[in-house]
Amino acid sequence: MTGILILSFLGLLILGVPIAFSVAIAATVVLLVGDIPLILIVQKMFASTDSFSLVAVPFFILAGDLLARGAISKKLVAFAEAIMGRTRGALSAVSVIGGMFFAAISGSGAATTAAVGATLIPELKERQYREDSAAALIASAGCIGVVIPPSVPMVLYAVIADQSVTRLFQNGFLPGFMMGAVLIVIALKQAHNRNYPKGAPFTLANAAKTFVTAIWGLLMPLIILGGIFSGKFTPSETAAVAVIYAAFVSFFIYRDLTIKELGRIILGSARTSAVIMIIIACSGIFGWVLANWRIPETIAQAVLAISDNRYIVLFLVSVIILVAGIFMETSSAVILLTPVFLPLMRHLDMNLIHFGVLFTIGIAIGMVTPPVAINLFVASSVTGLPIEKISRAVIPYLIGLMVAFFLYVYLPLLFPWIIF
Repeated sequence: MTGILILSFLGLLILGVPIAFSVAIAATVVLLVGDIPLILIVQKMFASTDSFSLVAVPFFILAGDLLARGAISKKLVAFAEAIMGRTRGALSAVSVIGGMFFAAISGSGAATTAAVGATLIPELKERQYREDSAAALIASAGCIGVVIPPSVPMVLYAVIADQSVTRLFQNGFLPGFMMGAVLIVIALKQAHNRNYPKGAPFTLANAAKTFVTAIWGLLMPLIILGGIFSGKFTPSETAAVAVIYAAFVSFFIYRDLTIKELGRIILGSARTSAVIMIIIACSGIFGWVLANWRIPETIAQAVLAISDNRYIVLFLVSVIILVAGIFMETSSAVILLTPVFLPLMRHLDMNLIHFGVLFTIGIAIGMVTPPVAINLFVASSVTGLPIEKISRAVIPYLIGLMVAFFLYVYLPLLFPWIIF
């Protein structure tokens, strides 16, 4: 049954069948071979979406889209630039810092790339920065959007693995900052080699002025994360609060959003949410097939036959996650692979919070790894540059992100106290 499931799934993907339907059809083939009543398909599809925690997904997506279209991103970038001072290539570092700021309020890699890219790429071009490198850097910083909380993939992982969303969010900051630091180091090194211009001198007055204008954006992560960590809101309730706050700021504070635009944003967010929910529904029957025929245990035994050393096994799993990110969309990979890896992680007595965070990082790196590199496509649409050109420029940043990823993979094993 394992062979039938895998071959059916891969065959459908090769034929170009959308991943949600590939999952459902492959599972259906196994049910037919196993002579299982097909009514089970409908039952499991409905059961897989029957979770209150999943309410957070469409709300976080809508909040991110609201912020990406508004002035909040511009205010955050202006504040980041004000605090960088006369660093050579300061605007490159601002691209990353702006991405990290926006990551803390959007939960979406694509939204982070779109918002920061639309704000900064014209300015980077005007100051003679290489446009392909600038686009690649901003796309790479967009990966941090699903690592620093809030994070849609973390919510999905928490639902599937029955883990705490709050604990996953708490542990997303360290790797997010590590990824940002690596990108800034690479960007500043390139700035020195290419003799990019220095930023404007740091002044306390300018920093204070931009801080005041950006305060509404800076307050949002405090409201979102403060509400979750204090126990005042559940993650799902916090996602709804984030939408209300984003709409309030856009309509009444910055006044850059109209009712007509709001309708278009809601429609776009609904499409994105529908895609994710269809994948979740179809993966319900896929997960049942995996569990019924003990396919994850079979895969775990095959991996452990190679080695039972947790460091080696974790390396192999990490490589599989990185490869999966190359070909699969972030949410799809989390939904499909989490049930496969969980038995193996439990056998190794791995901390499932640590695994959930590293899983999110590894899949996020796929956002800038062609061919399914959503952040690169967003950056290409913002700049008008061909995807091939940005793909070449992203290589040094991609290597840096992988270094940060493997550092986080093993860091909590050596220092378990860093996991909250």
